[in-house]
Amino acid sequence: MTQPPCEFIPPPECPVFEPSLEEFSDPFAYINKIRPIAEKTGICKIRPPQEWQPPFACDVDRLKFTPRIQRLNELEAQTRVKLNFLDQIAKFWELQGSTLKIPHVERKILDLYQLNKLVNDEGGFEIVCRDRHWSKISVKMGFSPGKAIGSHLRAHYERILYPYNMFQTGTNLSVLRMAVAEIKEEPEDPTDIDKAVLNTINKPTNKVSFDLFYFTNLRGNKHVSALQVDHYMCLVCGQGNAEDRLLLCDGCDDSYHTFCLLPPLQDVPKGDWRCPKCLAQECGKPQAAFGFEQASRSYTLQAFGDMADSFKSDYFNMPVHMVPTELVEKEFWRLVSTIEEDVTVEYGADIASKEFGSGFPVKNGHFQVSPEDEQYLSSGWNLNNMPVLDASVLTHITADICGMKLPWLYVGMCFSSFCWHIEDHWSYSINYLHWGEPKTWYGVPCYAAEHLESVMRKLAPELFECQPDLLHQLVTIMNPNTLMNHGVPVFRTNQCAGEFVITFPRAYHSGFNQGFNFAEAVNFCTMDWMPIGRSCIEHYRDLRRYCVFSHDEMVCNMALKAPTLDVNLAAVLTKEVQDMLQEEEELRKKVTKLGVVRSQQVDFELLPDEERQCDRCLTTCFLSGLACDCRPKKMVCLYHFHELCQCPTDKLSLHYKFTLEELYPIVASVKHRAESYENWLRDVTEILEKKEGLEELHSLVELAETGAFPDANLQEQLKIIASEADKVAVMAQQLLNGKRQTSQNELTVEELRSFVRQLDALPCNIRQAPLLRDLLTRVEDFEERSARLLSDESPSPSDLQDLLDLSLGLDVELPQRPVLRERLEQARWLEAVAQHSSQPEALCLDTMRRLIDQGVGLAPHGSVEKAMARLQELLTVSEQWEERALGLMENRPFQSIEALDEALQEVDNIPAFLPNCLELKDTVERARSWVQEAEALQLGGRIPVLETLSELLQRADSIPVKLEPLGRLEALVSDVQAWKESAAKTFLLRNSRFSLLEVLCPRCDVGPGLLRSKSKKGKEMSQTSRRSPSRLDSVCDVEKALSESKDSASMATLVEVHCKEMELLLALRTSNESRFSTADDGNALSVCVCQKPPSGEMVRCELCRDLFHGDCVQLERSELEYGEAWFCPFCQRSRKPPLDKVLPLLASLQRIRVRLPEGDALRFLIERTVKWQHKVQQACSDGLLERLGKVRKTWIIHNMMFDCQMLTANTYSSFQVNWVQCDGSCNQWFHQVCVGLSSERAESEDYVCISCTQPDYERVTIGATSHNFRSFPQQTPVYFTVICLLPFFVSFFLPHNQLLLTLFS
Repeated sequence: MTQPPCEFIPPPECPVFEPSLEEFSDPFAYINKIRPIAEKTGICKIRPPQEWQPPFACDVDRLKFTPRIQRLNELEAQTRVKLNFLDQIAKFWELQGSTLKIPHVERKILDLYQLNKLVNDEGGFEIVCRDRHWSKISVKMGFSPGKAIGSHLRAHYERILYPYNMFQTGTNLSVLRMAVAEIKEEPEDPTDIDKAVLNTINKPTNKVSFDLFYFTNLRGNKHVSALQVDHYMCLVCGQGNAEDRLLLCDGCDDSYHTFCLLPPLQDVPKGDWRCPKCLAQECGKPQAAFGFEQASRSYTLQAFGDMADSFKSDYFNMPVHMVPTELVEKEFWRLVSTIEEDVTVEYGADIASKEFGSGFPVKNGHFQVSPEDEQYLSSGWNLNNMPVLDASVLTHITADICGMKLPWLYVGMCFSSFCWHIEDHWSYSINYLHWGEPKTWYGVPCYAAEHLESVMRKLAPELFECQPDLLHQLVTIMNPNTLMNHGVPVFRTNQCAGEFVITFPRAYHSGFNQGFNFAEAVNFCTMDWMPIGRSCIEHYRDLRRYCVFSHDEMVCNMALKAPTLDVNLAAVLTKEVQDMLQEEEELRKKVTKLGVVRSQQVDFELLPDEERQCDRCLTTCFLSGLACDCRPKKMVCLYHFHELCQCPTDKLSLHYKFTLEELYPIVASVKHRAESYENWLRDVTEILEKKEGLEELHSLVELAETGAFPDANLQEQLKIIASEADKVAVMAQQLLNGKRQTSQNELTVEELRSFVRQLDALPCNIRQAPLLRDLLTRVEDFEERSARLLSDESPSPSDLQDLLDLSLGLDVELPQRPVLRERLEQARWLEAVAQHSSQPEALCLDTMRRLIDQGVGLAPHGSVEKAMARLQELLTVSEQWEERALGLMENRPFQSIEALDEALQEVDNIPAFLPNCLELKDTVERARSWVQEAEALQLGGRIPVLETLSELLQRADSIPVKLEPLGRLEALVSDVQAWKESAAKTFLLRNSRFSLLEVLCPRCDVGPGLLRSKSKKGKEMSQTSRRSPSRLDSVCDVEKALSESKDSASMATLVEVHCKEMELLLALRTSNESRFSTADDGNALSVCVCQKPPSGEMVRCELCRDLFHGDCVQLERSELEYGEAWFCPFCQRSRKPPLDKVLPLLASLQRIRVRLPEGDALRFLIERTVKWQHKVQQACSDGLLERLGKVRKTWIIHNMMFDCQMLTANTYSSFQVNWVQCDGSCNQWFHQVCVGLSSERAESEDYVCISCTQPDYERVTIGATSHNFRSFPQQTPVYFTVICLLPFFVSFFLPHNQLLLTLFS
């Protein structure tokens, strides 16, 4: 029966490491750190820090692979041996014409392999039968004793295995050869010969009968018919008789009697039958090497995952994530150990990452890396970077080797496994599980590698006979429990997603996948691997296994970079290159002794691998090789120089990469690099012992940094020594230079003393040491002087400052220094208090508060406390008086001058500067001065000026004192304001732009200039204020002159302004009249308020003689009576009240007894009016009006003719004006407005011009008109002008004015 496998017992766990983020930053440093622990178990697991989460960068859309097919029961070595044995048995009986049916014993399949092995172990079938050990064998096979199982096992062995074993041992063939040889002796009696052969063949060796009921015939009878007997003879007996027992071989057509065979056959086989000779040829063929088949289909990652998950869930009948890892592990080892169940899985192994992309992000890859994941591009734990890091010797291999320098990808499913193996060249390997279900690992440490190999060879020798390098094929697994039972240490671990598993050199490892997952693996080699790698090459040479790369080539590449190598690596490499050189010297000597004289330098690295592999051991040649002309593409290493060919030595040629002379300096450079560290150590020791200078110490530190020496602790200590020496030197120099440091870095005096004492203990010399001793002497002198000065009750601030200044040059922490600062602050404060107290006028409240605040911050001292008390008392009194003085000024009602004087008498005794009290004194003085000025205004019957009163009242607002005359003056000013309002109502037009003074006062400017903007007016006012007082160009000037002048002088000022007004008016009239008379083109003139050419109905101002459009001044012609005077907006400045309404205003102003410019202007205006009336009355009495009536018509005609002559010169030819034609003899046209006609009169009456009524007038010019005026007495024109123009300037109604206007019209 097949013995049921024992329940699997998990091996112990391998170590698990969880590095910190700092430890994780350097992969090889951390691996080297854990190596003493981890290499004892062969494998270990590393859990990265939580922060290390690389993105999955594989191109899953392009990833398509063909997996390997794995039949689980073919993986295990012992199970495969059983299956191979059963295949051989089945083939044997198939060639015998029967099909093997494995019998059952006690309802269980009989383990034929175990039965055969146990029988052979007992000495064979005959011995077991003789010693009756079948019961013992049945017990060993697991059957219960006492059930006669042994007889059943004997029968099964005798019928199935015994013929096969006889065939395997060749017994049947040897008997056949003996029989044939006896026949060839040609005996005399054929009958005797037949009897002899039959006796030999049929001689029973044991009383055993063969019953072939277990075999089923495959074909029809193969006995020879009677017709064919004469043609076929039995090769054993040489007879053709017993034709029904004569068999014909289907392979070679030889014939045999069934009873002549060994063992004899009872019946003729019904299927194909092979004779013993053919059977030996068929079964003697070697078995094909075992390997995994490739699946018939390719998978995408998604399709493989679906298949894998479906398989696992169906197999365990539960969701994949709920299957325990322990259950999967036990089931896996059960399946690989049984032959009854055949489970097949698929494994996507050894997928090249170069083709589909690594699971880690790489530079210039298709995967877009986010900024926060860029760190993983250069991470040492990125499997694309690890093999080529500086600490990995694989970086010195120029070729990109898939699986070693370039990662391989692995896509697993449940039960897919990787068999027992070690890495190529016995290198390290690292495996990272990107995602998916766990991967179960088993590892054996390197020291047990040979033990594992021997156990597997012992337990499955048949496999190694067929495949000596079986363990290098990754196709064989063996139960860890079996290995452990034979003394092999095995350790296990479950690798979860995001974890690393590292295998160490020559550490056998195997395992299987718990389910669908994705992993990535690569090799790396550290310096400790170097001797192991060379041993591996020797092992490969013995096994005749090819090398993945040339170890010597890698060593030479490293040696050529010796100056930049790590010192530790150089030390390891020194031994390597020396051994390599010694080995090469010996081999070349042997070749030379052989007689090989031809040589050729070859760049082996440029040759294809198949051309530089040793033809015997498959080792990759690099330093040298032997070639022959007979086989130019073949080469052998110098170890197998005698196995190349049989040609004479002169046909052989030594190919070499370097001459021995070239190798010597290479080895020397490596040795120099390795010894540089030792030389550095020696120099460090000498310098420290001899106490050299600081510069020599720094040179050693720099040499350590540039040389990258390994002893980091010693380098760190040396740096610390140099750093401390630098600090001491810098500190000493600062102390000597007087540069202060921070208080945390200052040395105390005791530390300085200790510092000076310890200078000699430094491992190097400091050149500032003698000067530091001098510094210590000066510090001690300072301590003595400070002790004397601090003992004084009232030290001088200058002495304290001098001593502190001296301490500033001592860059040492001096305990006297803060005390001296305190005493200096106290002394300065007392000095400041005394200085301010001696100057009471400068001792204000803020100063006292500041001094008190400063005193509060001072250290306690008797003198300070006394001064503080005096200051506090003075401050309290001063604050009380300041508050009282402020209250006297702000409280209502105001205090009298006498009460304030009485309060101020007490302030004079306070020795301090009190602003409120001083302000109160100033207020009282101002109040006295104001009262005196107010009383002086009305002394001697003087009439005050309004401006003076207003100024006094304004000043009174800022004096917070009770002023007796204030009420009287305010009433006076109020009366003046009421008078001005009454006068304004009397004279000013509604919404007038003129002030009362402008209306009452003679005008300083005449014409359109009155409409200037307010801004310009403001500018003129400011400019006027800067003019000379004698100029009266504006109302402001006049107002200022009237305010500043006396009563009599004000009239002179107004007379001057009046004369100027008359001059300006006459000039304006003349200018306007001449402007119209001399203009050639009316369109070029600008008239009216709109400053546009004349057009339409025009009206002329009687005062300024300017023309205005009727529409612009909004004047209806019907509103103006014939002969009535009309004034333009520039000349009509005010109302014209009757004189009897104006005289009461002047009388009321005289009762107020206050002078103001408006009052002077009103009085001057009334005086002018009275004088004008007097002149008019005188003119009437002198007959002047009658003479004016005679020349009226002539003057007016002259004036009209002048105007019309101007107009007939086409000046106003385009105007839209009303014309009138003379009804006389001239028929000339005239403007109605120019000849003084209204439209109604022109329609109803005839008009005859003056030229027709007075023929001699045609050539009369304006000169003639002037002559007519000159016909009056000399004073007549001016007198006439004054009389005529004066009413236009009077601001109230005059009866004589209307009389004159009627006369002129």
